[in-house]
Amino acid sequence: MPDTVCAVVVTHRRVAALAESLRAVTSQNRAPDHLVVVDNDDDPAVAELVAAQPVPTTYLGSRRNLGGAGGFALGILHALSLGADWVWLADDDGRPADDSVLATLLACADRHGLAEVSPMVCDLADPDRLAFPLRRGLVWRRHVSELRVDGQGDLLAGIASLFNGALFRASTVEAVGVPDLRLFIRGDETDVHRRLLLSKLPFGTCLDAIYLHPQGSDEFKPILNGRMHTQYPADETKRYFVYRNRGYLQAQRGMRHQLLQEWLRFGWFFLVSQRDPAGFREWLRLRGLGRRERFGRTDT
Repeated sequence: MPDTVCAVVVTHRRVAALAESLRAVTSQNRAPDHLVVVDNDDDPAVAELVAAQPVPTTYLGSRRNLGGAGGFALGILHALSLGADWVWLADDDGRPADDSVLATLLACADRHGLAEVSPMVCDLADPDRLAFPLRRGLVWRRHVSELRVDGQGDLLAGIASLFNGALFRASTVEAVGVPDLRLFIRGDETDVHRRLLLSKLPFGTCLDAIYLHPQGSDEFKPILNGRMHTQYPADETKRYFVYRNRGYLQAQRGMRHQLLQEWLRFGWFFLVSQRDPAGFREWLRLRGLGRRERFGRTDT
């Protein structure tokens, strides 16, 4: 019997974008065997949209906003309970670039014996650019051509952008776990990536598959004439979760080596580039919340 693939999509108040995402997910030439949609707004319009899809579906409406982390955790566990051999993750504002993405990912995983494989996540408006910059050491990659130079054949091993088209074996989820509900948004994918690295399971990015997503690099501000970058979301709520969660993550095994570089980069950004001591103090405070595992949705 062929392996069963369950697609899991998490959404929150983006019905029009979700419709585009589901259309691309369900029209794959190797279609998912089941679609699970976790709706963090419990919207009847989303339930109706999901029921109209051309593949078997499950709609999970949540009356509490679980965030991306909790939404994917719920959806992944439900997919496993359905007997899925593979879980294919997507969000509501991105979509596979063409109808061959899932088949390409499955073939790449089989060819290289991968526990997880991701497509390249490219800018919806300019697919030659990456939607999110990818750091290799101190150097940031921003274009598809740069990843293909770094890769070997069709695979960039040991690096993956998770949750945007990522394909996990069920056994991999059992080994590394589901996203941590406490993180809510931002950093949950970094935590799963950390666990993948520690597990020593083989994973990577398939350079023949593309997932399209709106550009997200505006948050990454250059310092030292572009040689390094720091993350500074314009939205105060996003900054809260980004910095708090980074404080937690960089206290965990496998990420503590980043601490010195983190202090240098953000110290330079706030105190030298921005001349914003108050911003630096707030960054310190939020990191402290995460380090002490104070995971309230607001300041605690």
